[in-house]
Amino acid sequence: MNETTAPALTLEREAELFFHSYARLPLDVVCGEGNYLVTRDGRKYLDMIAGIGVNALGYGNARVASAIAEQARKLIHASNLFLLEPQFKLAEKLLALTGFSKVFFCNSGAEANEGAMKLARKWAARVSPEKRQLLSLTNGFHGRTYGALTLTAKAKYHEGYEPLLPETGYIDFNDPQDLEKKVSDKTAAVFVEYVQGEGGICGLSQEFLEALDALRAKHNFLIVADEVQAGVGRTGKFFSYQHFNVAPDVICAAKPLGGGLPLGAIIGNERVADVFTKGVHGTTFGGNPVACAAGLALIEELEAKDLMRRAAELGAFFKAELVRLMRKHIQIRAARQYGLMIGVSTSREASYYVSKMLEKGVIINATNGNVIRLLPPLTITESEILQVVAALDEVFSAEWRST
Repeated sequence: MNETTAPALTLEREAELFFHSYARLPLDVVCGEGNYLVTRDGRKYLDMIAGIGVNALGYGNARVASAIAEQARKLIHASNLFLLEPQFKLAEKLLALTGFSKVFFCNSGAEANEGAMKLARKWAARVSPEKRQLLSLTNGFHGRTYGALTLTAKAKYHEGYEPLLPETGYIDFNDPQDLEKKVSDKTAAVFVEYVQGEGGICGLSQEFLEALDALRAKHNFLIVADEVQAGVGRTGKFFSYQHFNVAPDVICAAKPLGGGLPLGAIIGNERVADVFTKGVHGTTFGGNPVACAAGLALIEELEAKDLMRRAAELGAFFKAELVRLMRKHIQIRAARQYGLMIGVSTSREASYYVSKMLEKGVIINATNGNVIRLLPPLTITESEILQVVAALDEVFSAEWRST
């Protein structure tokens, strides 16, 4: 039985089989082609969320597919008790791109943040037994596991899971005064997204970063950059913090890092280089050879095709088109953009536009209530951007006519 003759997958069947954790779109996807997803009935949808930022190269990239196949034939998995060449090559590349000192491979962004929390507290314990506090910013998102959930300052994600981890707290986003009130000599680390993804594509201000840097020097804490969504080329630089003049001490990366396979990384500078010692942290699948080979191929493709520069240029082009739409449609309140990480604030719940754009053959995403989030593959073309803009124009125009 081939894909076209197999029974169609339905939301009703999904409800019978799975915990009801996801608000799935009614698309029975069987494959991807370039920047499109293809359903069982042959329809193609331009994918403007790329697996929530995972599929940076779209679908079917030859370099990544070849690297996966070649490594799978050699060795799919081996314990971290052994020296594995794909890990070494990817670690060397990440350290060269950042100038940092050490890498720990894991499986996801949440796991990277969990490990970074342990790293921060282990580091802080050397300074003082009272230095335990972990802080993060409001409107941020750091994952669904217990520690990462605690760092995520959104009550709807906390409900029913209390109590959360102790000695944690939240700083008002981009508020230097609140930052100064919250941090102290008891602070071990402040977790930040230099560009917030789930928070609506909002970047840290220069004033806030300068205050954070000064307070780090005063109170001796770590800055941990959650680069899970904004990292690996999406904003026009390899990591989003590289747009700013205040560097973190620890970086958490994942999503596109494995070229579509599960892979995360904790990357630390010299301040934390000797904190993790034998036996204090570990993972069974982290640094899987196939995932690392795919990740290295992904970075090589970014560099060979100059996709980070293209992300910056096409992102600016995309924003200019959205600003043009904003002049035409009062429903658009703002357009924010860092490379190909784009948020469009609207006057109503953005989930309304998800279904309307799906009817136009375009997959978008809603976040932070009223923000259309666009995370296209870095391989997107100018003509595909114009296709999205034209579809948005039609949807906003139809909405206006119906009111």
